[in-house]
Amino acid sequence: MMDLGPVAWPPAPIRTERLVLRKPEARDRAAFIELLASPEVHTYLGGPRPRDELERELPEVPERWPGSFVVDLGGAMIGQVLLRRAPEHHRPAAAGRADLGYLFLPRAWGFGYAAESCAAALDWFESVFPGEPVVLATQTANVGSMRLAAKLGFTEVERFRAWDADQWLGLRVPVTPSD
Repeated sequence: MMDLGPVAWPPAPIRTERLVLRKPEARDRAAFIELLASPEVHTYLGGPRPRDELERELPEVPERWPGSFVVDLGGAMIGQVLLRRAPEHHRPAAAGRADLGYLFLPRAWGFGYAAESCAAALDWFESVFPGEPVVLATQTANVGSMRLAAKLGFTEVERFRAWDADQWLGLRVPVTPSD
């Protein structure tokens, strides 16, 4: 994956009603380890990484690159929203497009934080890259992620099989006002 391209990074923190999307900081390292080592979080992502490996390998400030937002609730990281570009995606419909991804700690599930933060990140993306579509891929078995994709305005482009599971690829084309 490559970064987003010519964009000033990091942007000013993005504030929603309950959350702040901001750049990763050193204080987020423990939450990143928890997120990446969580079996629940990685049920549909190929499984968690070993905690001891993460402790050794994660830099002081993890995920510090354009398109990586920490989702902050009350001063603590509860998840991550990612926007990244895949120049050589394994699905032709996604090649070169920005790809939305997200991970949240299980204790933050069920409160609408993913929808709120992803919508804010997509609004930011639209302000920086007006009219540019975004893709999202998820396993069809991940009902919550499928529901979120629909809520965010993604429509199915194709279904395919990868990593021994049925996958779904959606596309979100920004709505442009009529002249």
